[in-house]
Amino acid sequence: MTDNNKSKLISWIIILLILASGYYISVFEELNLFFLCLLVAEILLVIVYNRKFNIAQITLIRIILGFVFIFSGFVKGVDPIGTEYRIIDYFIAFETDWAIPAALPLSVILNATEFVLGALLIFNVNIRLTSWLIMVMMAVFTVTTINDALYNPVKDCGCFGEAIILTNWQTFYKNLVIDALLIIVFIARNRTIRWFGKAAEWLILIIIGFGFLGFEIYNLRHLPAIDFRAWKAGNKMVNENPLPLKYYLIYKNKKTGEEKEYLSPDYPYNDSVWMSKWEFVRQRVVDPNPKIHDLTIEDDNGNDYTSQIIENRDYQFILVAYNLSETSLEKITQIRDFISQGINEDISFVVLTSSFAEEVMQFKQANNLEADFYFADDIELMTMIRSNPGLILLKDAVVIEKWHYNDFPTFKEFHRKFVDN
Repeated sequence: MTDNNKSKLISWIIILLILASGYYISVFEELNLFFLCLLVAEILLVIVYNRKFNIAQITLIRIILGFVFIFSGFVKGVDPIGTEYRIIDYFIAFETDWAIPAALPLSVILNATEFVLGALLIFNVNIRLTSWLIMVMMAVFTVTTINDALYNPVKDCGCFGEAIILTNWQTFYKNLVIDALLIIVFIARNRTIRWFGKAAEWLILIIIGFGFLGFEIYNLRHLPAIDFRAWKAGNKMVNENPLPLKYYLIYKNKKTGEEKEYLSPDYPYNDSVWMSKWEFVRQRVVDPNPKIHDLTIEDDNGNDYTSQIIENRDYQFILVAYNLSETSLEKITQIRDFISQGINEDISFVVLTSSFAEEVMQFKQANNLEADFYFADDIELMTMIRSNPGLILLKDAVVIEKWHYNDFPTFKEFHRKFVDN
């Protein structure tokens, strides 16, 4: 085998090893020393054998990286508010609450930066500068995610928005895989021939940059163009064929103190001798059904209305206003009229909020609203819809439609679209 063929073989083995590691990230949700050492070894191999990679291989790697950054930027850019919440989590974790007002602008800029840099990689635009910018960005991401993995300051960094949820260790592993590929492109940056002139490169940058910023602004002024969350239109919010609950009974031996657990009714309750020796201690209930959402709806007395509202067999409107003090009142007159007409046709309309009861009373009086107000956790309300207020239409536990307050329908529009057809 010639030296050239050996170099090709070594470089392809390294590339395939890195890509395979990226695939197997899904297996290792927590710290795995073997897998971690493998990823570090791959980075070292890339550095040692960097001259083995030819232009075709470098181009392939550059395009793969470009699509990764485009995907990451897109799934966050489709929901900038979701990324804003993640940034706020970091500000709170690192006790920099003063920076919270900057979270949304940072979200928009970060998402656009990832998307644009990914596009520049694919179109081979000024790779010397582009690779430097990505290298700096990945250095920050890698340091941040190793801190997340070790100390868990936030539960999920949201690196792929709501589209793909990774643990903190998986996120760190993912960044090491990207680092290994990026080093190949970075070291070869001076060997990469530009495809376009400077004027064309500036035009590509401007079109992609401003185009994506416009896309993010649209998603901010309306709802996300693609909804990756549980409460998206078309989803059913209850299990259609629920499995029965499992009841586990714990009994203790009166003489030895030994405890045993039995799945009801598989325990010797008909054995009088056994029953005389063992006494019931406690039980635990296991729901074998997948959890669809974490929403709990309560009135001001703590009574649970979750099933009654979500599983309403008729049309059920839910106005989500998680923070009444920050709720936009731009459409309050339209909302008031909508509620009144709904009452006339016996269509249920409720408001969900996480604000205090005193704020609710003041809000109802100030805006002359006849709707019933209920209380829910603010995190779940912000997950339901990216708008404050936002309107959700349910029927028999199915999410029929969702509206940003900029797009609220009139009652006639609702009637024409859903009732009259």
